Amino acid sequence: MKIETRKEEIVRIAEMLFKKKGYSAVTMRDIAQAVGVKAASLYNHIQSKQEILSDIIIKIGEEFTAGMDEIVADKNTNSIQKLEQIIKLHVKITVKNPSKMATMNNDWMHLEGQLDYYLTLRRNYEESFRQILKKGIEVGELKDVNLEIILFSILSTLRSLYLWLPKKEAIQQEDLRQELSKVLLKGIAQ
Repeated sequence: MKIETRKEEIVRIAEMLFKKKGYSAVTMRDIAQAVGVKAASLYNHIQSKQEILSDIIIKIGEEFTAGMDEIVADKNTNSIQKLEQIIKLHVKITVKNPSKMATMNNDWMHLEGQLDYYLTLRRNYEESFRQILKKGIEVGELKDVNLEIILFSILSTLRSLYLWLPKKEAIQQEDLRQELSKVLLKGIAQ
């Protein structure tokens, strides 16, 4: 098992504080206190609270982008299979990083130096998702329903998993992926 560096510890603790209180309400002093050091000591490992925020959001945004790129590149899967892979990607990342997901969803607008980069990652991810849905509709794998409503419905559910997961500890990751795929892709009607 990899030993956590001091910087990784600071980021991990900060992301939990950001999830609980929100980025704007957390101070460097709060982070230092939670880490168990003086605020001045934090600066030996990080430059600013903004660096922590950027580290959290950009890394997870790039992880989603890399996952989506793999899904899009797979020429041996149809649209339904690609959507199942997207759901699996969200479940996997969210189960592993619920605090990071909270920070990304709730505090991305506070990014300063890398906001444009993050927004580009997000737009590209959503456009890839949109194209998978569009192709699925065109070839008859998906119902011909408003594409933006489908995208909004699925992404809203997947982006908010971090809120719901801590309350459902008994659900296994694979069961969650399968059940979400059923509900999001096939609906609940008999």
